Amino acid sequence: MRQLLITALALLAGTTASAAGPSYYPSRLQDSKAVYLDSGEFSVHGDGQADDTDAVQSAINKVQHERNQGIVFVPAGRYRLSRTIYVWPGIRIIGFGATRPIFVLARNTPGFQQGPAYMVFFAGSRPTGFQNVGGSEIKGAAQRPPDANPGTFYSAMTNIDIEIQDGNPGAVGIRARYAQHCYLSHMDFYLGSGLAGIHDGGNIAIDLHFHGGQYGIWTRKPSPGWQFTVMDSTFEGQTQAAIHEHEAGLTLIRPSFKNVPTAISIDANYADELWIKDGRFENISGPALVISNENSPRTEINAENLVFRNVPVVAEFRESGKKLRGPSEQFVVKTFSHGFQIDDMAAPTATGPNQIQTVFEAAPLAHLPAPVASDIPDLPAMASWLNVRDLGAHGDAKTDDTEILRKAIAEHAVLYFPSGQYLVSDTIALKPDTVLIGLHPSTTRLLLADGTPAFQGVGNPKPLLETPSGGKNIVTGIGLYTNGINPRAVGALWKSGSQSLMNDVRFLGGHGTIDPDASAEESRKVWSQIYNNTHTADSNLSRRWDGQYPSLWVTEGGGGTFVNIWTPSTFAQAGLYVSHTATVGRVYQLSSEHHVRNEAVFDDVSNWQVFALQTEEERGEGGFALPLEIRDSKNLLIANMHIYRVVSSYQPAPYAILVSHSTDIRLRNIHCYSDSKVSFDDAVYDQTSGVDVRQREFAWLDISGKPPAAGEKLNSKLLANEAGVKKLAGGFFNISGGAVDKAGNFYFVDAKWQTIYRWSVANQQLSKVRDNPLDPVQLAFDRAGNLIVISYAGSGTVYSFDPNAKSPEVTILKAQPAVSRPGCTAILPVDVWRNENDFEQAIPVRKPYQFVSLDGTTFIPAGDDFVSGQLYYGSKIHDVLRAFGLAPVTPGKTFYISNEEGQKTYSAIVDSDGSMKDLKLFQDVGGESVTTDQAGNVYIAAGQIFVYDSAGKYLETIEVPERPSQLLFGGPDGKTLFIAARSSLYAVQTR
Repeated sequence: MRQLLITALALLAGTTASAAGPSYYPSRLQDSKAVYLDSGEFSVHGDGQADDTDAVQSAINKVQHERNQGIVFVPAGRYRLSRTIYVWPGIRIIGFGATRPIFVLARNTPGFQQGPAYMVFFAGSRPTGFQNVGGSEIKGAAQRPPDANPGTFYSAMTNIDIEIQDGNPGAVGIRARYAQHCYLSHMDFYLGSGLAGIHDGGNIAIDLHFHGGQYGIWTRKPSPGWQFTVMDSTFEGQTQAAIHEHEAGLTLIRPSFKNVPTAISIDANYADELWIKDGRFENISGPALVISNENSPRTEINAENLVFRNVPVVAEFRESGKKLRGPSEQFVVKTFSHGFQIDDMAAPTATGPNQIQTVFEAAPLAHLPAPVASDIPDLPAMASWLNVRDLGAHGDAKTDDTEILRKAIAEHAVLYFPSGQYLVSDTIALKPDTVLIGLHPSTTRLLLADGTPAFQGVGNPKPLLETPSGGKNIVTGIGLYTNGINPRAVGALWKSGSQSLMNDVRFLGGHGTIDPDASAEESRKVWSQIYNNTHTADSNLSRRWDGQYPSLWVTEGGGGTFVNIWTPSTFAQAGLYVSHTATVGRVYQLSSEHHVRNEAVFDDVSNWQVFALQTEEERGEGGFALPLEIRDSKNLLIANMHIYRVVSSYQPAPYAILVSHSTDIRLRNIHCYSDSKVSFDDAVYDQTSGVDVRQREFAWLDISGKPPAAGEKLNSKLLANEAGVKKLAGGFFNISGGAVDKAGNFYFVDAKWQTIYRWSVANQQLSKVRDNPLDPVQLAFDRAGNLIVISYAGSGTVYSFDPNAKSPEVTILKAQPAVSRPGCTAILPVDVWRNENDFEQAIPVRKPYQFVSLDGTTFIPAGDDFVSGQLYYGSKIHDVLRAFGLAPVTPGKTFYISNEEGQKTYSAIVDSDGSMKDLKLFQDVGGESVTTDQAGNVYIAAGQIFVYDSAGKYLETIEVPERPSQLLFGGPDGKTLFIAARSSLYAVQTR
């Protein structure tokens, strides 16, 4: 009756009232720590007519003020918004009632005509004194609170619909650039003529339905750089595209697109790691997929089991205009893949320069099959939920709730946990049908106190939570915290069967672990206590890193569905450990980070599929961590995996994925990267065959387990007769930053040990030039033979000295304003890392400063970031420091520079002030270094050394035992190619 009355009032007012979607939470849930919008303290109407903006914002502010993170419950109703609602970090807005609540933007709401203008904005923080009053803050980002960011965790909105009425062409339902354990779910977006349902999404979205609008989702790279997974969602009636995106790591599971011009459009000049599984496309007038950057290994497109009806063009490639068409009006695409492909790791083609291929396997269908059913089981009816507080649980982090919870599990199948810390002292074992439901895995947690007696000593693994073999258990919205001094602890020992579910579960410990009752100031203090003062251990040395069993251990026939899991406890052996099971398992959007040894391990496992696995290695704990290990396993699919090492990393690492004694391993869309100088040298290493894959970005790699095929012997046209790559010296930590003097001697830096070395071409010997604590990173020579050193120390530190003099004196070079220097030699980075796909825009910009050599003949252009010592996440990532090497270039001559992140190499002309112009793409191959020989051939270090002539024709590959990090020609005749390769120095003689 209430909904009918609201609809009638809306019609009388000349608006369009959308029918609320089916409510996922039809009953009221009791949580003493939550805020309820209908509690009486908020002047709320819920009739769709009166303005409820202040009431909704006040409820959110109350949670943030009193508890810093938590839940706002919104009852059924229509809530008219006239301004942006800001959701502060860690706050979840949850609708409940017989029908879903709806947030309504009425016709012609001021401020929503120009876009993007947001109804709901997930923020990164609430600035001191910020007041959401008036409408001005929606007009410009500078007037808003800061955007959600890589440190925004746990924020969410669920079971609330969005309605945008006519006259709001700039309106967007939600902006959500947040990070782990944030989500949108169970929502309908009635967009009318609005701009988009979601602009800039992140992490995971489940059961969303977009009706109308220009775009359903308009998004880009999420703020942490992780994947954006969208599951069980539908798009219909968008006028531009259902999804418009770039670099989103878009992982689409069971999507449906209907009556749109384009389903997914990737922006021009951008790549993405796009994965689509079990999709449905109907009545798509233009190309269903628009793919850009088609010749780049950064473009990774894979899809399986897509059905089409009335879709003339399945995919169009933006640059070439190539189109892929189906065989009939109704058809299935069993496999679609585009990108860098290696059919079998055993094949010798794994070392090719750029193996971009397209696979398109389609077949006609007589009848369109039914949509693929979701593998996320529904929660039991709310009438069956028992509140554990009503059963006597305390949840105060002090009183032992073990026996109360055990009794509750013995007597009831479905238990609801309101916000609280439920302290236990022994394993909580579930029955086969037990369901545990929480709604916030940071404020609702099962935990062990440090030093819990049952979990001490050396012994067998002892789980905090344990499920039975073959169970149909569901655990959702709960944190599991084993703390740091419980060496036998396992967060969850999961033996449940293929129909079980773990969803929205956080394995607490380490990053993002804060007291749910702490203030914002106290939370910041907790963050600062994660490390000791050298980032080599916990601040409490009794809390030992790598001192517990795995956090999530699936074993003994366990399987099921795992969705939106965050497992970053540094105390655990691994974040995800799957062993000894052939039961079907599916993983969606799991983040495993900050472990010392392993992020994810599959040991004696078959029949698992892992989508959107994300790993991150921190400088302190993760220097030797292995993101993924697969051993004694078969029939595994790993799709859309992101593998990242943080910018401050300095420890080299050999490989990201280690495979042994395994067959039928399918890797799709592997994105392995770092803005540090120590990304993984190899993406994959098969220990059994001894074959590695150095290509860090690829769309397709199969590991059959077959012995490697013999490679063909190279008859080189570039190398001198019988010349091969020769190791000159080894035992270094991580060498780069080299330069060649007039005699052809090669100087280089091992920055870890603050040492400058020289390889003498006359006596073929290595010597130390200098090992004083002056933090050398890059070297260059002026024409007089003085060595110029760029230092990591201080702000804009560059010094020079005579490397042949016995005096240790150095001269500091001061930054000078940039001017034209005709006749001088510019020293420029040969590789650059750019995070935002802006290489072509940023590189030609003239640097404002120059460091001029002692003899006045040579200069190094530098940016304000280097001169001022600007930090990026605590590190310096300035071009002249981040590069693997610098090279001299005569103004007016062609210079080559690699876009390392984009894996492209460009040519340019250098001006007399050191700036570059006429930037042109040379090859869709790029990496750590690039140099040229006397004939003008171009040598690119990108895993191996790929050689092209000056016209861009591929000539050959020079294979190096280690990943090359810098290339320079030297020697008495300038024909010796020196190769700095992490731990060793190599050389090869060219013709």
